[in-house]
Amino acid sequence: MKEVLRFENVCMHYHSKQGETVALENVNFFVNEGEFVAIIGPSGCGKTTLLSLAAGLLTPTKGRVLTAGGSFGYMLQKDELFPWRTIEKNIFLPLEIKRTNTSETRARALALAEKYGLGQFLKNYPSSLSGGMRQRAALIRTLSVNPDVLLLDEPFSALDYQTRLSVCDDVYKIIREEKKTALLITHDISEAISVADRIFVLSRRPARVVSEHDILFPEAEPLKRRENKEFSRWFEILWKELNT
Repeated sequence: MKEVLRFENVCMHYHSKQGETVALENVNFFVNEGEFVAIIGPSGCGKTTLLSLAAGLLTPTKGRVLTAGGSFGYMLQKDELFPWRTIEKNIFLPLEIKRTNTSETRARALALAEKYGLGQFLKNYPSSLSGGMRQRAALIRTLSVNPDVLLLDEPFSALDYQTRLSVCDDVYKIIREEKKTALLITHDISEAISVADRIFVLSRRPARVVSEHDILFPEAEPLKRRENKEFSRWFEILWKELNT
């Protein structure tokens, strides 16, 4: 398998007037092309820092973050759609920022929106859409520039439980159908088990990788995985690792 991302002995220290905070300490993991990898850890352990390093927004204090040269798309905790722009204009925003706003790239973005149920809402403003539809629009916006790797920063955390289940299923299917590599960070154990091919568990801050698990289910879809009897076994294993 081709690696698209690797962390080698990555340390991240933050400095302020109050002193030094060690967020990450000798973090090692990798992501292969086409994989859906989840990283779980306690709140405040440095999960978002990992994504910022992967995206190149931060430089590690020590160690190396290696990529295969592909492009990265970043999906935030909240949809962050601009309320004064229509859904269509929000989806086009990354094209404008990257100066790739051509008739061809717009057509591709609109085809994605149509394919995944947003076609009739393109002229609507975000305030008229449900939370789940807004998050779907945020994913299509991220995909509009055709990134190779998607970085998902707890993308369902702002949704109510019922909507989270539905949107998680939608997002998983879209990522798989578009053949994207995905790296998800979350503190939600069930969410990680329901989507991931592999799960890395982080310790409390300063975070380090304490375990790695291959998650094998005959079912692919998140909702069907949750119905499998192995689901509760994995939950118990990961729960214990997070709380030791």
